[in-house]
Order: sequence, then C-alpha cells, then structure tokens
Amino acid sequence: MKSITINGSQRESVGKKDTKALRNAGQVPCVLYGGDKPVHFSAPELAFSKLVYTPNAHTVVIAIENGKSYNAIMQDIQFHPVTDRILHIDFYQLFEDKEITMEIPVHVIGTSRGVLNGGVLRKNKRKLRIKALPANLPDYVEADITPLKIGSKLYITALANPDYKFLHPDNTVVCQVRRSRASVAEFEEEEEEAAAEAAAEAAADGTVTEATSEGQE
Repeated sequence: MKSITINGSQRESVGKKDTKALRNAGQVPCVLYGGDKPVHFSAPELAFSKLVYTPNAHTVVIAIENGKSYNAIMQDIQFHPVTDRILHIDFYQLFEDKEITMEIPVHVIGTSRGVLNGGVLRKNKRKLRIKALPANLPDYVEADITPLKIGSKLYITALANPDYKFLHPDNTVVCQVRRSRASVAEFEEEEEEAAAEAAAEAAADGTVTEATSEGQE
C-alpha cells in the first residue's frame, strides 16, 4: 500500500488553550495511539490534503522533528461543523507482526454482459473493511463484473484473497446489475420473439405430422 509522510512537531502541552493556539496557526493537533504511550503532535493542515481528501487508502509515516518516525494509519478525524476545517486526527501505530483493520476502496474492472444489454450497474459497496498484516494491505480490492448478467449479483465471497480477510458477512453484495426500463423492454421483446418462434416451430411440426398421417392413410 502507498504511504504518505507527515512531518510533525511533538506537542509539549495538550490543554484547550494550546490546542486553540495551534489551530489558529494553521496546525492540526493529532494523537498517535497503539504504542507504549500516546504520542501528541501537530502538523500543518495542508500536509493532510493527500491523505484526507482522496478516495484512496494510504498508510502514513509520521516523522517527528526529534528524529523519531512511526508507521500508522488514520483512525479518526474531526471536522469543524461550519467551515469543514480539520480539527483533530487520531492515528493508530502499525507493527509488522500485528494485524490491522482498515477500509479499502473497491475498484470495478471488466465489462458486464448485463450492462451491455442495457442493465444498470449498482455499486453497493464502495469500500470494504478488511483485516491484514501491514505488509499485506492492498491499495484497493478488485471486483471483476465481467460475468454479471442482468439481475446478477457479485458477492464478497467471490473476492476472497489469502492475504487478507473481509469483515463482512458472506452474503454481502458488492455490486449488481439491475434492470433498466430499456433492458426490460428489450427483454420482453426477446421473450415475445422467442414465443413466436416456438409457436411457429410447433405449428410446422404439427403440419408435418398431419401430412405424414394423411400420407399413411
């Protein structure tokens, strides 16, 4: 998984007054959990743009000015209710031998037969929650919709991968192809044509049988 580096400064004071002063200076107060003790630090708000304002998933390298660095993932974020400015971010430290839970985006690949026939692709899950060792965290989960016909569903079990496990029930639908008005009309027309062909074939068979019977008489 791709990683983003955040250069931060360790916070000596964590009171409300100091936190407010940091925000007024364009800094975001942060806390790193998961280690022996929480690490309080701050970084410029612009430093988080590639991490926060993107649909992609990333791990983070938090580089503190005292020379220490930590591998982590973003766990929680708070925004101002009016301005949408970042107020606070919580991170969770990563360790090579400990599994981590993370939401990973779904990338749809392939061309669905159902969509080509007029169906509409519905993405039920744009992100999936997985559990894995840090080294096995994928950038995204691929969902191949090629075999989907109109009315078909792609279940999470079809995306199974030995490197990680999904934290969703087996009957979770990732995406599906639903009927549109155009596809319904086309389907009904095809049914009518098939019925007419079947009736014509049946009538032809009846005529042949009748003619054969008359010949035998």
